[in-house]
Amino acid sequence: MSKVVHVRTLNRMSSDVEGATGSRQARKLRTRQALLDGSLRLLADRTLASLSLREVAREVGIVPTAFYRHFASMEDLGVALAEECMRTLRRGLRQARGRRSTSDLIKSSVTTLLEQVRAHDAQFRYVSRERYGGVPDVRRAIATELKLISSELATDFARMPALTAFSADDLRMAADLMVAAMMSIVLALLEVDPHQADDEREVVESAEKQLRLIALGMAVWRS
Repeated sequence: MSKVVHVRTLNRMSSDVEGATGSRQARKLRTRQALLDGSLRLLADRTLASLSLREVAREVGIVPTAFYRHFASMEDLGVALAEECMRTLRRGLRQARGRRSTSDLIKSSVTTLLEQVRAHDAQFRYVSRERYGGVPDVRRAIATELKLISSELATDFARMPALTAFSADDLRMAADLMVAAMMSIVLALLEVDPHQADDEREVVESAEKQLRLIALGMAVWRS
């Protein structure tokens, strides 16, 4: 066999191995996502603590032992679910704040909340149920993600000319108030039938007023 043919053969073999590895990794990612999606379906009206590993495996169509290739435990899966939801919310709010018109900031933030809740209803219901009860690891994960949202919002506040005199502590306090209000808005949106346009509009208008009230308080606050 010539050196050229030998090199081509080795390259083809290497490519085949890389392709097989990539395919296995892609399948693993798909199965992991299937476990998250299947769990959300099963958690439509129950808590994580009431859900068993065998139920999740059966929902996805894998043997129970295969579950451990993706998650160390049901608690681990629950944390991943919470992080997935909260990171989606963080990205949406970050995009809303990217609009430079401060007059539209509150309206765009509420619109983003509405869009996120309607697009990811099951995830937000899960987070709302698990935030104050259920599995401790999941509660901590949700609290951590909320702190990250507050931290990012405080950083954006610090860049606003009207808030340059605010201390770091006061910026964080204002951000915490905004985030707390947003989470209460999420709960209100989850309780509204999306087919009842008037009810939904009322929640949205009330949400904008809440956030504007906080903003007005910030305008007169002195650190």
